[in-house]
Amino acid sequence: MKRGRHIIVLTIGFFVLYWVLDALFFGQFRAAINELLGQSGTSHIIAYTFSSIPILIGIWAIHGNWHFHKYLGLDGNIGKAMIFSVLCTAPMFLGFWLLYELDSEVTLNSILISVVAAGFFEELFYRGFLFGQLFRYTKLGFIPAVFLGALLFGLLHLYQSNDPLTALGIFGVTFLGSVIFSWLYIEWNNNLWVPIFAHALMNLSWTLFSVDTDALGGWYANIFRFTTIFLFIVVTIYNKSCKGEGIRINRSSLWMKRSN
Repeated sequence: MKRGRHIIVLTIGFFVLYWVLDALFFGQFRAAINELLGQSGTSHIIAYTFSSIPILIGIWAIHGNWHFHKYLGLDGNIGKAMIFSVLCTAPMFLGFWLLYELDSEVTLNSILISVVAAGFFEELFYRGFLFGQLFRYTKLGFIPAVFLGALLFGLLHLYQSNDPLTALGIFGVTFLGSVIFSWLYIEWNNNLWVPIFAHALMNLSWTLFSVDTDALGGWYANIFRFTTIFLFIVVTIYNKSCKGEGIRINRSSLWMKRSN
């Protein structure tokens, strides 16, 4: 019990440290790097890399070693994660290709920022660290472990809104996305590459085509987005049934687990 409380305190503490430092210094640091490099996408990734320092120190504080790839889920099968994500996001790419025009303003910088950096670092921080440490290494069940990260993830995207109704919609979509990505992470045996590729490819489809200017999207866009989410769930369950494995997020693991 004491070990679990220790992990909860350290996880939330180091995540808050990351959150505060990111809010205070990320923009200035990225701008300073961009002045030197003249490449905003690369500067964004470098700034995010430095933002991960509190997260990596948090892993050491929690587990007593630097095997962050293991504790964050980066030791999973990359190939399987890529194939699964490409298959499930195909409806978004196909549907957007049929209904929308290619965005003429897409640049390498926008892909590096919205696809590469967002897909990797947001999953690393919110799913691999905040959710992952709470769910994998304490007795907290899925709902209490996922709630804080999903709440903050939803709030993170509110800058895209310009009115209360849009803000509510964006919050709901991104909150749900956080829950789905967390579920995928656990059901694919703690393989963080699954939500990383899923997140990045969903963002890529939204970036390549003139779908919408924010994360909410319209009716047609959301039909294809929720088709992808449906495939995430169905293919995951089918894969586990083929292996004779049960669903890890079930009634007995929703609120509190009997063992870590």
